[in-house]
Amino acid sequence: MKGLFHGVCTALVTPFKNGKVDYFALKNLIDYQKDNGVSAICVLGTTGEPCTMSQREKKEIIKFCAANKGDLTLIVGSGSNDTKKAIKQSEMALENGADGLLVVTPYYNRCTQKGLCEYYASIFKATKAKIIAYNVPSRTGVNILPETLKSMAEDGSICGFKQANPSIAETMEIFSKLRGKIDIFSGEDAQNYLFYALGGSGAISVTANAFPKIVVEVYDFFMAGKREESLKMQEKLAKINQLLFAEVNPIPIKYCLNFLGLCKNELRPPLTKMDSFAQLDKEIELLIK
Repeated sequence: MKGLFHGVCTALVTPFKNGKVDYFALKNLIDYQKDNGVSAICVLGTTGEPCTMSQREKKEIIKFCAANKGDLTLIVGSGSNDTKKAIKQSEMALENGADGLLVVTPYYNRCTQKGLCEYYASIFKATKAKIIAYNVPSRTGVNILPETLKSMAEDGSICGFKQANPSIAETMEIFSKLRGKIDIFSGEDAQNYLFYALGGSGAISVTANAFPKIVVEVYDFFMAGKREESLKMQEKLAKINQLLFAEVNPIPIKYCLNFLGLCKNELRPPLTKMDSFAQLDKEIELLIK
C-alpha cells in the first residue's frame, strides 16, 4: 500500500477562544504550515485535545481543515479504547475529507499484542483506509512490540507507524525489521534527525506548529545529502524541543503559539495553561531573530 506522505506532518493544535474552536486562528495556522513547506497536517491527535471535544466539534474541524488544506495531506486522529468507536470515528473522518488516519493504540483498558493486531485489522477491514499506527506508551500504557508491528505491516492493516516510544534500542529493532516495508515516522521531535539517518520517512511534529520552516529544513537538508546542514538545524531546535515537553503536551506549545501571536493560550480542562515560562520566552526570541 502506498503511504500517506513523506516529510514533515504537523501535529496541529486546536485553537480555542472563550471555550469554542477558534476557526480564524485555525485557518491562519493551516496557512502558516502551507507557507513553510510541511507535507501534511494531523488534526485531532494528542496535540489537538480531541478527548475534550464533542463529535459535532470533531466533524466540523475535519470538514474545515479539508476545505482549507490546499495540497497538504490531511490525517485525522481516530483511535479509541473501544474498537467499535474507533471504527465509527474513522468512518466519520473519511466521510468528511480525511486522506488517512492516525490511530493510537487502545488506552486505559489496554490490550494484549494479539488484541493490537485485531484492533488495527478491524479498523482497516471496515474502512480500507491508509492507517498510521501511533505508539505512545507513556500515555496509553500499551507498547507495540517490533514483532507485532511486523505482523500488522505484513497483513496490510497499516501503511505507516508513528513511534513516540523514546527507546532507541526498540526503534533500531523496528527499522531492522521494517525498513522500506512501511513508512516509519518520528513521534519525538528530539529524535527526528536520528529517524532520517535510520531510514525514516518523516516526522509527525509538535514543534512544527511554531517553527515549521526549521523542522522542514532538517528533513529537506538530510534528503538532499546535506547531512551537516541538517544536523545543524536539528541542533538549533534542541532546546525548544526539550522545553515544549517541560509540561504535558500541548500546554507548552499553546504558550509558544500565543507568544508568537498565532493563537490564544487557551486549553480545555483538565489541562491548565502555563502563565509564564522565562526559559521558553528566551528560546523563542532566539529562534525568531
